Amino acid sequence: MKDWKRMFLCSVTAAAALTAVVAQQASAADIKPPMAKFSMVSDVVMEKCMACHSRNYDLPFYAKIPGIRQIIEQDYRDGLRAMDLNAELVEADASKPVGETTLAKMEWVINNNTMPPAKFTVVHWSSRLSEEEKKLIRDWVRTTRAEFYATGTAAPRHANEPVQPIPQSLPVNAAKVALGEKLFNDKRLSADDTLACSGCHVYDKAGTDNSRFSEGIRKQFGDINAPTVFNAAFNRWQFWDGRAADLQEQAGGPPMNPIEMGSKNWEEIIAKLEKDEALSAEFRAVYADGWNGKNITDAIAEYEKTLLTPNSRFDKWLMGDESALSKDEVKGYELFKLYRCASCHVGKGLGGQSFEYMDLKADYFADRGNPLGSDKGRIGATNKEEDLHRFKVPNLRNVELTHPYMHDGTVTTLDESVAIMGKYLSGIPVSDADRKLIVSFLRTLTGEYQGKPLTGKPVER
Repeated sequence: MKDWKRMFLCSVTAAAALTAVVAQQASAADIKPPMAKFSMVSDVVMEKCMACHSRNYDLPFYAKIPGIRQIIEQDYRDGLRAMDLNAELVEADASKPVGETTLAKMEWVINNNTMPPAKFTVVHWSSRLSEEEKKLIRDWVRTTRAEFYATGTAAPRHANEPVQPIPQSLPVNAAKVALGEKLFNDKRLSADDTLACSGCHVYDKAGTDNSRFSEGIRKQFGDINAPTVFNAAFNRWQFWDGRAADLQEQAGGPPMNPIEMGSKNWEEIIAKLEKDEALSAEFRAVYADGWNGKNITDAIAEYEKTLLTPNSRFDKWLMGDESALSKDEVKGYELFKLYRCASCHVGKGLGGQSFEYMDLKADYFADRGNPLGSDKGRIGATNKEEDLHRFKVPNLRNVELTHPYMHDGTVTTLDESVAIMGKYLSGIPVSDADRKLIVSFLRTLTGEYQGKPLTGKPVER
């Protein structure tokens, strides 16, 4: 026991000292300019957050002491996996605001007094956040949300929620939308003329196909679940691994995927489309340079911007109709936030704003077994070791209709999904009673498409 205590004190002392080292490094010119994003709270972030949530540090010399190095490295690895401020300060566009997920995570730890961790503050008392500093961060989160993310439709009492109502529409070019809709439903984009984009993103199945893995041409199957196309316009990236930066880039993926639509190149597709004189005339009227892959994907992306599902009961509640949700559903939403779900499922789509580790708190993959190629996650797009098992957070809109769940499509109920998230992502076991309430809230996220309730088969549990 004495050895354990000695090790513990050495660890926290080393970590405390490391804070000063990192703070000095973090003030270097190469990352100082982006701190403008954190202008209201930059001093607090630099002094009390960066040390454990940034890759820009070197372990101090005494971290080489046997036993201490392993503890310190694990602590910092855990901190980075939970929230990597490099993504905001170094890697992201300095002109863009702090992401909604980072705002929500910082708000949660402040509201729940979980940062800095107790074992760190045992020795380094000055690392504790004062009430003034907490208020400063809360105010900064609120003002940043209001300036960059608010839709202007939430009622004042709900304006600072980590999620916002879906807008009724987005600005689009109507002529491109009309073309995009036709192309989205055109089987000629596939090699054998048997599969359109809408074959895996079915309108009456909430933009999915309710299958674990979608069937491509020649009865081929991939190993990753097809996400819904509805509200994909609100995703910061596309695909589970984020390899597509936007809707247009995503639209170019499936047609060329050999096990999905299987075309060899755009020339192969265009050779078929050009034979359609009416469609070609319509296309050239919109795109003066005629048929090419860039224009085809631009039209499809423009159409996908119209695949929005506003007016869910939850949206109506956010906009001020307190009768839209029952007391249990409101309680379910409060629990959704308490269990950290709303730290990642943020924004208009309740997701799509960050990449998170599926094994953050426990080894999901070892427990599940049967490894899949898709389990690698974002590393397939970045080739960075730190992106192994990291996935884009899925959009939860219409979630009762978009089953099965997870990237591997192995989960068939909302109840199980909530339990899995509690164990592997939040690290907070969710009781049966609380899961029931959270699920009741999740069912309020089903919206309308073109003024009518979105169609699909609700999951039973």
